[in-house]
Amino acid sequence: MPQYSYSYTGKDGKRSTGLTSAKDRAAAIAVLRGQGINPLSVRESQVKTSRFKRQGKKVGFKELVVFTRELATMIDAGVPLPRSLATLADQTEHKQFKEVINAVTHDIESGIPLADAMAKHPNAFGEVYINMVRAGEAGGILNDILKRLATQVEKDSAMRHKIRSAMAYPVVILSVTIIAFFGIMLVIMPKIAKIITDLGGPDAELPIYTRAMLSASAFMKGNAIFIIITMVVALWAFKRYIKTDKGKYRWHLFMLRMPIFGKIVSKVAVARFSRTFASLMGAGVTVLEALEVTGKAVGNKVIQKELDQIAGQVRNGQSLGKQLVAAAYFPPIVGQMMLVGEETGKIDEILIKVADFYEQEVDAVIDSMASIIEPIMIIFLGAIVGLIAASVMGPIAGLSKSIGG
Repeated sequence: MPQYSYSYTGKDGKRSTGLTSAKDRAAAIAVLRGQGINPLSVRESQVKTSRFKRQGKKVGFKELVVFTRELATMIDAGVPLPRSLATLADQTEHKQFKEVINAVTHDIESGIPLADAMAKHPNAFGEVYINMVRAGEAGGILNDILKRLATQVEKDSAMRHKIRSAMAYPVVILSVTIIAFFGIMLVIMPKIAKIITDLGGPDAELPIYTRAMLSASAFMKGNAIFIIITMVVALWAFKRYIKTDKGKYRWHLFMLRMPIFGKIVSKVAVARFSRTFASLMGAGVTVLEALEVTGKAVGNKVIQKELDQIAGQVRNGQSLGKQLVAAAYFPPIVGQMMLVGEETGKIDEILIKVADFYEQEVDAVIDSMASIIEPIMIIFLGAIVGLIAASVMGPIAGLSKSIGG
């Protein structure tokens, strides 16, 4: 969203400047007047990249949750915002986050709204976070919004931790398997090939799978550097590709279509959508703005595109609930609950329940997946070891008997 710099005359009669985000200049002026500010000038401005952003270091969920909860408590207690921020900056042990809070404090003291000051540090505060803070400032309920934000960040952190914990074991086993395979093929198999040649001669008849293993080993040993370079370049190219809009879209589509894992991705996206949309609606954000922000917060380009299409239909007068019922990547229950929320005027309360339900579903799927993956990985590793053993020990035993006979 574009940034607009503005100047205005404060209550003390002095001229001050600030920064705000809006779709266009007219919207920026409307936002400022809604905040009781009569701007003297408004023009589009490029927000300078802070040193924090150039370092590329992100603030962890733990630091963000603690910061959000403590800031909400201090504001609720009537502590002025600049003083609250300065106190939190002194207390945090995270060096980069301390720099961010100090920079935000400086901007606040310069007359810039809190949301606009946070927008300068996207590696610390996400778009959803900033938009909710902006809504809280506009509605005079910043402390309530910060409490909602802390809960939402905690939920996101817990879900990410759950997924990472479930994937840790299979990733370790797979890594060990790959390293062991390359070690066997590059170090052990050449020695085994020499033993077989010494026992049976170069013309010894070997099973087809043994010949395949020996040929693969010889190729890998002779082209080890080329294979390593190819793998590194392929990995680099893949990472670059999925950072592009087209590549990211196709990668996210592939993840949604994967068996088992695709269900987890879909449920995580639905839970995140429900909780984020509920928080934004509870903060007084309009439906269209909430859809736009939530689409970017879901973390999946395919679902984001679908939400953009739904937003277009809603803009044309269609019911959001009916559009979600017909959506491809949203379970019908989400649309049905949205319809109930639209009729009762309690969209935020109902979607929070939907988010809780799908977060529990994700936990259940991850637990069951973890219990299934462990034996599968053990069988996979055993199959590879068995194949290598059969390819090596069988011919050696046969050749030894031939020589002994």
